[in-house]
Amino acid sequence: MSRTPSIALIAALGAGGGAVVTAAALHTFGSSKPAKAPAAAAAPSQPVLATPSPSAAVPASQIFATPPPTGPVNPAGFFEYGFPGPVADVAARSALVSSYDRRTRNPHWVVEHITPASLAMRDGDRKNSNFVEDTSIPAKFRALLKDYFRSGYDRGHQVPAADAKWSQQAMDDTFYLSNMCPQVGDGFNRDYWAHFEDFCRRLTSRYPSVRIATGPLYLPKREADGKWYVKYEVIGNPASVAVPTHFYKVILAEDGRVGGPVAVGAFVLPNARIPNDKPLTDFEVPLEVIERASGLEFAAKLPVERRRRLCADGPCTLVIKDFADKSKSFAPRK
Repeated sequence: MSRTPSIALIAALGAGGGAVVTAAALHTFGSSKPAKAPAAAAAPSQPVLATPSPSAAVPASQIFATPPPTGPVNPAGFFEYGFPGPVADVAARSALVSSYDRRTRNPHWVVEHITPASLAMRDGDRKNSNFVEDTSIPAKFRALLKDYFRSGYDRGHQVPAADAKWSQQAMDDTFYLSNMCPQVGDGFNRDYWAHFEDFCRRLTSRYPSVRIATGPLYLPKREADGKWYVKYEVIGNPASVAVPTHFYKVILAEDGRVGGPVAVGAFVLPNARIPNDKPLTDFEVPLEVIERASGLEFAAKLPVERRRRLCADGPCTLVIKDFADKSKSFAPRK
């Protein structure tokens, strides 16, 4: 997957644009060689988590093994008083699994699984769900409802509520603030992004199993002095919740056969108004670009020979629907 949109297209997106230009730059500066995939079999069909609790911090013992002192000093003795982190608050809920970034008060990633059967069920109703703070996260690192109040941004679902109608509990799971990021409302969260989420659901008409990872990015932008800077707004009082510059989705569409091919799609969109007539393929990037920008790895256990490019496997086109009016009632007051 090496196609890159033109600079003219990115300029047309206005302030907040530049997703693919930045991504292309990141791809250019590094090696374009794909990482050698291990000869492992298919990824497990269900997520495997070390903890059965709804949310848990990854313990230091899993991250750092204290070596015995070998000289006159013992730097690791600091950890006797506590491990500073970083800590990922991993939450395993019925509709999603998420990893929370305490620094930005946004998720690192949120993963979900949709199927034709799960989308056909209608036992959950969004009208019965409320946005809630995730009390499993320590209070000093937690995103709060008041952070979004009069911020001018929507509480943007990473796993959309419409993907979790199969039970009211699943629906409620998507309303934790640990599944939210500040998103531009008109023209993005209630428009282009909503159409993109609908595209993901429609993939289940071609694939019996679709797995999706969604999350924020904070990408550099070239300023007038020719240097690259990472700049983003922070909302709340005190200011604590970062406003992402961009969002990514990584899509793994399975054909249902054990060891069968997997269609891989990777997209980066700016957190800004996007005209509905912009082709979705203009935001397609190589998977490696998202990995470099996020510091995360997706599908490391998926052998290269099993991978197919999603947008070569079938059309990547949006169906424009009127989501804006329906979602306005869920936007925070400005």
